[in-house]
Amino acid sequence: MIFTPTKLNGVWLIEPEYHADERGFFARTWCCREFEERGLNPRLVQCNVSFNRRMGTLRGMHWQRAPHGECKLVRCTQGAIFDVVVDLRPESATHLQWVGTKLSVENHLAFYIPEGCAHGFQTLTENSEVYYQMSQFYAEKSTAGARWDDPAFGIEWPLPVSFLSDRDGSYPAMEPVPSLNHNAAPFIND
Repeated sequence: MIFTPTKLNGVWLIEPEYHADERGFFARTWCCREFEERGLNPRLVQCNVSFNRRMGTLRGMHWQRAPHGECKLVRCTQGAIFDVVVDLRPESATHLQWVGTKLSVENHLAFYIPEGCAHGFQTLTENSEVYYQMSQFYAEKSTAGARWDDPAFGIEWPLPVSFLSDRDGSYPAMEPVPSLNHNAAPFIND
């Protein structure tokens, strides 16, 4: 696997290394040892799938609070999404900054999202499916969220929002920040 760090500490873009022949290709998408070598949490206890019928659907921004903080490994297994991570760790040099990338069935990329970061995505195609590998079990009392359009983040979503759940639309805004210009981060890849 090819691990590429992003501008957010601990957030990685992961690309499979392909072994191709006339049949197609084979690639490893998970290896505990390779994650440990980079100081990433290798614990996997749960996998989830999100299927989204409509292009422009937005899910986010979500995370689990301590003591159930979770790392996520996210990939798109059908269609395409714009995947976004926001750094919510107060001690981090990139606190309240975001990074986004296109994940698709064609590019086979994955995002590694550490504890203390919010995650969300917008579908770029109809019938998109997103696959999550989680380091922690779902804990309803620890779930948290922030507004997808919160000015404290300044996320630049690629499409108008066509569908948003009532829950995602009702999250409160974070506290205002003095400057928003440092938050913007374009696509990492196309």
